This record gives sequence, structure tokens and C-alpha cells, in this order.
Amino acid sequence: MVWDKIFGKKKEEEIDPLKDLVLSKLKAGYILDYDMKTWSVTAHNLCEWGEGDCSDEWELTSEDEVLYLEREEDDEVEWTLTKKIPITEVGKEIPGHVKEHEDPPTEITFQGKKFHLEDCSGGRFHKGGKDSYDEFISWDYEDESEEHVLTIEQWSEASFEAAYGKYVEEYQFTNILPK
Repeated sequence: MVWDKIFGKKKEEEIDPLKDLVLSKLKAGYILDYDMKTWSVTAHNLCEWGEGDCSDEWELTSEDEVLYLEREEDDEVEWTLTKKIPITEVGKEIPGHVKEHEDPPTEITFQGKKFHLEDCSGGRFHKGGKDSYDEFISWDYEDESEEHVLTIEQWSEASFEAAYGKYVEEYQFTNILPK
């Protein structure tokens, strides 16, 4: 309305349900359904990978469970859904192996599956998408079926994290709603 423009009232951001309520535009506070549960988006983080490549990571929470949804675009869009696990579940020897060889093993057996190293990248993690960041190194593994992923991250000389999950498709997430 003209009066709003003159007196400085800000128009609330309108959400187009056909364009804005899609997985790639999730924001903290949104909710969505996956695997017969309702999840809250509790954080949206960004990862920079070298020469301008970026990926999005959303933290999804349902009751006492936390999952991480990652969107990465190379030649095509790839979605992974992972859960953080203790590095000791993957292998107690991994931090020592990294310190000695500057890389983890090229093959890891986890939960009875063999995982092969697919990618190694240095990155910058922007918590909440902010300008400040933490640097880390990420090693990505894939199982023989190419359905499951295992990631090992090194955040400092002695700080390691691991995550286990699988590739997912956008259509598996439904009922996306803003806060």
C-alpha cells in the first residue's frame, strides 16, 4: 500500500510455496517430513571447498535424534544424509594413522561393509552461514554398493569426527513448511 511505503512499514517476506518451499532453500526453523518423522531444521551451515565450490549442510532434529543433510553440486546435485558417530566406532587407530601418514587408510571396514576412499578435500566450515569459519580436512568414503557414505573430518591436530549415512533423493522429503 502507498501509506506503507511513505511511512516506512516493511512488507513481510512473502513465501512462494511453489518456488521457496523446496529442499535446497531450507532455513533454520523450517520443518519437514522424512522417513515417517517430522524434523526441525535447527541450523544451516555452509562449507567452502577450494575454488569457489560450496555445499550446504542442514542440521535436522527429531525428538532426540540429529541428522545432517548435505547438498553438493558438481556436475549434478547430490544429497547425503548422515549421523555423527564417534571416531572410535570407525577405528581407534585412525587418528594415529592420519598423524603418521597424513591421511587415513584408503579402505575401512565399518558395520560389516568395506568403504573405499573417494575424495579428500580441505574446507572452511561457516557455522550458520556466517563470515567466520573453521578450517578442516574431510575424507569421504563410499561402500561397494555406492549407497552408503562414511566421512572422517580432522578439525585440528587431535580433533577428529566421523559421520555415517547414505545418499538420498529430494523426493524423500515432504511437507516442507516455514517457521
